[in-house]
Amino acid sequence: MPQKVTNGYGRRCARLTFTNLSNKPTDLATAGVPEEETKAVISENDYRAKLTNAEAAVQCVQSGMRVYIQPGCAEPEALIEALMHRAPAVHDVEVVHMMTMGRADYVAPEMAPHFRHNAMFIGGNVREAVNEGRADYTPIKLGEIEELFTSGAMPLDVALIQVSPPDAHGYCSFGIGVDATLTACKVAGRVIAQVNTHVPRTYGDSFIHMSRIDAFVEDSRPLCELPPAKISDTQRTIAQHVAGLIEDGACLQLGIGGIPDAVLPFLMDRRDLGIHTELISDSCIPLIEAGVINGERKKLRPRKIVLGFALGTRKLFEFTDNNPIFEFHPSAYTNDPLLIARNDNMIAVNSALEIDLTGQVCADSIGTYFYSGIGGQVDFLTGASRAKHGKPIIAMPATAKGGKLSRIKPMLTPGAGVVTSRGLVHYVVTEFGVAYLHGKTIRERAKALVDIAHPDFRAELHDYCEKTHWLGRAKTAAIPAAI
Repeated sequence: MPQKVTNGYGRRCARLTFTNLSNKPTDLATAGVPEEETKAVISENDYRAKLTNAEAAVQCVQSGMRVYIQPGCAEPEALIEALMHRAPAVHDVEVVHMMTMGRADYVAPEMAPHFRHNAMFIGGNVREAVNEGRADYTPIKLGEIEELFTSGAMPLDVALIQVSPPDAHGYCSFGIGVDATLTACKVAGRVIAQVNTHVPRTYGDSFIHMSRIDAFVEDSRPLCELPPAKISDTQRTIAQHVAGLIEDGACLQLGIGGIPDAVLPFLMDRRDLGIHTELISDSCIPLIEAGVINGERKKLRPRKIVLGFALGTRKLFEFTDNNPIFEFHPSAYTNDPLLIARNDNMIAVNSALEIDLTGQVCADSIGTYFYSGIGGQVDFLTGASRAKHGKPIIAMPATAKGGKLSRIKPMLTPGAGVVTSRGLVHYVVTEFGVAYLHGKTIRERAKALVDIAHPDFRAELHDYCEKTHWLGRAKTAAIPAAI
């Protein structure tokens, strides 16, 4: 029978033990052993047959293959380390993933002949490589990544993942990161799993049966963490403006970073808030514990926090462990605008690097310098815009580089990518207030955005609008008097 062991959080979790492996299932059945014990030993045999070390597991990676790595804080570090040791034996291996929190040695200059990374969302650990041409960036909405895998547009040869130990039924949990990983495992030619007792067991569509995994590598270590952002006074002021748009019963999508983290403390006096999001961070915990976030008024999956992955610290990972309020799903589900729109009062809060006076939003690049990715911004702004009483919000500081640059610009920086079109933007929030753009003319938009720009840049923005005739009627030549 499975034996109870203590996981990395001091809780009790089911884990298979490997005793009596010489007994065959038929021997157990004829000996009168109960069926459930027979199944347990079968699972133990299957697990042991696939158990190996990391170096042996990654021997399947051959030159020219495409390898998927589970992203975020769920990154399987032991498998990546083994893959790096294999570098001399391979060349032109493509490594695909979204943002990861650990090391990314495969983008080092000396690894160029062996590996080339393809970023579906650019993290700080690969940003330099992307912009120096040693790695690639694929702009794509988070909710559409899995379709690349399933359609065959981006076939996967190997998937490197991290899971909890299998339970008595042979199921392993993806823990804090289902995202695109469950789908990747369904289509990959080979699935290699790092089995880590620190991985929490989470609910939802968050399990994979051990029969779907080709090799197990036992390596238990603390998960990668993303510490909470240090909140500035500017971010706190922006958060107050955003909080003023959130009413009782709202369903929230908040991204990661200082502004989302700053918003939640201002919601302690709200009631019956829900969450449908691509990700959560530590900042949601106090509101859940206080009963503010309970999902009672949600239309889709009421009383459940629907999410794809968690980015945070050990405290958050422990909080999700065997916690039925959390329901993890693939990103194709969490980021489906049609499903998002089923939540009344959907509030989607996303950030931007800059916005022009017509409402075009750049969120993935600084000019031609690729910085992050499209992520779920378009998915959730679209969903919130279609929801009953929904509010799609872009929240950002009015300036950058210590106040030297305005983020509200006459025109986007040359080379900047438009992630969110001017037709999709509804609310824009800075520390100087809220601008509502939906259904507004270019003249009305420009005036509203100038009003929430930093005072040091308003005259410059207004002058541009005068030249383009966006703020007032164009002057016409005098009509000669009739003769």
